[in-house]
Amino acid sequence: MFIDRAKIYVKAGEGGDGCTSHYRDRYTRHPIPDGGDGGWGGDIIIRADENLQTLYDFQYRRHFRAKGGQNGSGKGKKGRDAQPLLILVPPGTIIKEISNNTTLRDLIASNDEVIAAQGGRGGRGNWTKRLTTKGALGEEKELVLELKFVADVGIVGYPNAGKSTLISKITNARPKIASYPFTTKNPFLGVVKLPAGEFVAADIPGLIDGAHSGKGLGLDFLRHIERTKILLHLVDMAGVDTRSPIDDYVNLNKELGFYSELLLDKPQVVVANKMDLPQAKDNLKSFKKACTVDCIEISALKGQGLKELVWELRKMIKNQRASA
Repeated sequence: MFIDRAKIYVKAGEGGDGCTSHYRDRYTRHPIPDGGDGGWGGDIIIRADENLQTLYDFQYRRHFRAKGGQNGSGKGKKGRDAQPLLILVPPGTIIKEISNNTTLRDLIASNDEVIAAQGGRGGRGNWTKRLTTKGALGEEKELVLELKFVADVGIVGYPNAGKSTLISKITNARPKIASYPFTTKNPFLGVVKLPAGEFVAADIPGLIDGAHSGKGLGLDFLRHIERTKILLHLVDMAGVDTRSPIDDYVNLNKELGFYSELLLDKPQVVVANKMDLPQAKDNLKSFKKACTVDCIEISALKGQGLKELVWELRKMIKNQRASA
């Protein structure tokens, strides 16, 4: 099961109490305060781990508590600081605090991390010749974890355009493939491997009209293309489901713009799929005339044109990385 949103509760550890103690021996007329300070409570640290791709684990574990620091002791001994509690999430996870609706950190790359809740300070011992104090409470927060895929190429298109077939042919991803709408209900990541390097492609669930307002898979689809560098707009040029390739192209771009105009600024590659079917040739002529865009012609099912497509994508990604 793919989970891209979760709510968790975190509580950092309490600081250890300061110690009240006095050193005394036969030569000491007045006792000497020697109570040590308490140790710090454990922090809650959230770190991105490249080996994770979903927030599935947080469906079953939603409460996280770090250990408290040890109390101070005599002879000036400071209590041991508690170890931080580490929570691992996939790269691309945004950490938001519910109480004030603020973003703590956007963990884009692997090993990015944030202290989500700070452990309490240890109490003061009487070695300072002042009154001892108790350890401070650790921070506690309710957080929302929101995952947005980080991919080089996001494959977008209406249901049954052939996105799952395409990504299964060019990458190591193996999504479910069938001839009915919304076969893909979760995004899939796959790695395209070439002699000149590799890049990550994401198969995003198909959308329908009104997706920007949450209709159909709606926002679950659109959220995941915000971070992609290039959009691969896959069009069913054969119109197998009696759809119009022209209308599909125009309407999908409208949905992208309604959600965020920034998506329209991303480089976009228009790919005409199902070109092995006879009606696709005539539809392509009408499409080019109406939409005035260049298309890369493929048949994902037959494997036609895929080599040219992946090398064109590789070239675009390389140029983007060089200019970044």
